[in-house]
Amino acid sequence: MTERAPPTLSPTSPLRGIGLKIASVCIFVAMSALIKATSEVVPPGQAVFFRSFFALPVIFGWLALRHELHTGLKTKDPMAHVWRGLVGASAMGLSFTGLGLLPLPEVTAIGYAAPILVVIFAAMFLGEQVRLFRLSMVVLGLAGVLVVLSPRLAVDPATAGSGETLGAVVVLLAAVCAALAQVFVRKMVHTESTSAIVFYFSLTASALSLLTLPWGWAWPPAWAFALLVLAGLMGGVGQILLTSSYRHADASLIAPFEYTSMLLAIIVGYTVFSEVPTRSMLIGAGMIVVAGVLIIWRERQLGLERARQRKAGPTQP
Repeated sequence: MTERAPPTLSPTSPLRGIGLKIASVCIFVAMSALIKATSEVVPPGQAVFFRSFFALPVIFGWLALRHELHTGLKTKDPMAHVWRGLVGASAMGLSFTGLGLLPLPEVTAIGYAAPILVVIFAAMFLGEQVRLFRLSMVVLGLAGVLVVLSPRLAVDPATAGSGETLGAVVVLLAAVCAALAQVFVRKMVHTESTSAIVFYFSLTASALSLLTLPWGWAWPPAWAFALLVLAGLMGGVGQILLTSSYRHADASLIAPFEYTSMLLAIIVGYTVFSEVPTRSMLIGAGMIVVAGVLIIWRERQLGLERARQRKAGPTQP
């Protein structure tokens, strides 16, 4: 049975966009749980390969259904994809490393630093103007990150060898790399199609992950192999749902639904991995979420104001 398309599609379908966004968030949280479940038997670089390589068939199928195999794989700037893939694959590898060292909700909370850091990097590398309101929210968000990190960065002789401090550092570095990757994408969308960006990232990340072979890849047991393949397929589906969500609604409308991953991560962490969220993690995550949502809200207000000014412009003497 195939889904029947509506007779007409409006320029925006907010409810569909929100639904696709939430679906993508659910899939990415589930994918992270699968990676975490295999972290003791497979090194992070190998997990990056499975996540990226097995997403390719899904992306190929998506492009074929949209009749974009020919046009969707064209690129005007191949090196931009290489650099974006390098930074994005680094973010993925560091995040997967952190999943093996820290609870899932904590990794999710620290990962929320990426959108906050994008504001800083966009001002540094793209020349975007950062006004007082956004700067204040950046400070709030980074303070939240410090609250989440504080128990892990406090050197305690009793827990010094647990790897939690290393986990906190690598996840924060993952957020930095993820923010840089988003800045690359902001620049690439002016010359590259969304299909090309999605496809070449998976291709580049797959190739780059092979460079970690000398650091001890392992032949995973059957159950881990199945989970890793499933993680790759889910990553491809999640990426497609995420990309599609922005075709049906404004980014400023659906972006806040990214933070539903916090609730899902807490539920999965508690029920699957017996991870109980700490008070500092919840407080810090709340600060980061508030900062992120307010930045998105402010951007939406400014966008509406600019649209009104453009609309009123021709009628002015």
